[in-house]
Amino acid sequence: MSQAPQSQDSGHEGPIKTPQQLIVAVVLAFVVPVAIIALLVSYVSAGGRGSSGSDALSAQATSERIMPVGTVEIKSASANTGPRSGEDVFKAQCSTCHAAGALGAPKFGDAGAWGPRIATGFAALVNSALKGKNAMPAQGGGDFSDYEVARAVVYMANAGGAKFAEPAAPAAAASAP
Repeated sequence: MSQAPQSQDSGHEGPIKTPQQLIVAVVLAFVVPVAIIALLVSYVSAGGRGSSGSDALSAQATSERIMPVGTVEIKSASANTGPRSGEDVFKAQCSTCHAAGALGAPKFGDAGAWGPRIATGFAALVNSALKGKNAMPAQGGGDFSDYEVARAVVYMANAGGAKFAEPAAPAAAASAP
């Protein structure tokens, strides 16, 4: 049996069959990568530009960036004529949470909420007020002395049904004119 001779090109034909297809393929092979590169360059360079009307270099913006982190506050010593009353301390500090019962704080004057706390005793209540308890932050070392905080504890607990006596003034406060 004899076989017919086969040409070398049979079975190895490419997708481009005409000169027009060759021209389109060459043009697309050049234009598509160039367009992709141009889009990538514009995307990357757009992130570095400031918006129009930016005042980042204005005098006000510069002064805001270099202003000090902290400030000094000077209080007049003559404003404190003596230890503040429990009611004054309550109004200034404690009423923020205890007036509304925020974060589980017992409301001022609510005997039911204060009863279990009063049963622990005056010393335990003052300790909780000075060192903090649950969501309540520590009040010791703040704007009020420990004596003033203790007076506020007596004021709040007595409004809730306790019969605590006013704490004795510390020796330094008692001898002050």
